[in-house]
Amino acid sequence: MLSTGALRAHLLAARLAGPVATSREESLRSYRLFAARDPRVLIGIDPEWSWNERDLIGLMADKCGVSGDPRHTSGHDVIDPERTLVALDAFAERLEAVAQRKGAVLLGTGHPHRLLGFYAAIADALSAAGCTVLTPAHGRCVDITTRFGLRTYNLDYVRGVALVREPDAKSSGCEPGAHSHSPLPVRTVLAAAAESGGPLPELVVGDHGWVCGAGQLGFEAIGLADTDDPALFVGEAEGAVSVVVPLDDAVRSDYYLPLTRYVLNRACLSQ
Repeated sequence: MLSTGALRAHLLAARLAGPVATSREESLRSYRLFAARDPRVLIGIDPEWSWNERDLIGLMADKCGVSGDPRHTSGHDVIDPERTLVALDAFAERLEAVAQRKGAVLLGTGHPHRLLGFYAAIADALSAAGCTVLTPAHGRCVDITTRFGLRTYNLDYVRGVALVREPDAKSSGCEPGAHSHSPLPVRTVLAAAAESGGPLPELVVGDHGWVCGAGQLGFEAIGLADTDDPALFVGEAEGAVSVVVPLDDAVRSDYYLPLTRYVLNRACLSQ
């Protein structure tokens, strides 16, 4: 098993934690937009509380370890690796719990270029443990508003992990899917599962709108989030999201492999 110390060292060396690529400017902009209830940043969460920018800075300092000083307005954000490790342990506990009862699970990502391998390994392990990995609404179209206007995407699954693709994208290993923050894909998937009378997920695993959209609808949801995605941490603070792991969600995909091994081992899912 990868030791906690070794994983901490890897988090810092790969810049998954410590000083990360996400800038303070990016994060503060997201906090301002979230405080203004901009749906591009809410990504499926409908906050119960009133969150202003100062509240969000305080929350993110507590959850991630970023600077809590509103006067700190530039430079790289910093994630405390200890907070990442604690959250990874809680993340693993939720995986272990659903595996023990062989529950149905749904996995989805808005970061397929970076995180598909991480989630696919979890899907494989949960399936081997007897869980049903759900794949509803495969091939359905989803209209998502982007900065380029309304775009239609297709829902797809790769190794049990849901994602969206551009309509003309090839379903090949060289095109892993589109980057997306929208909660509309998970809403479409969950509605299709309900309409079919099939099982609904006991746990949703993912990032961005997959976690926020599912959590807002009352499903247990766990995921990964960067410092410029306050919606997941607000969801966690308000009880809509079960666990959020703070880390840089856009480093090289192979840098997540040690996290995969650590989480599966802690969840007693190593094969």
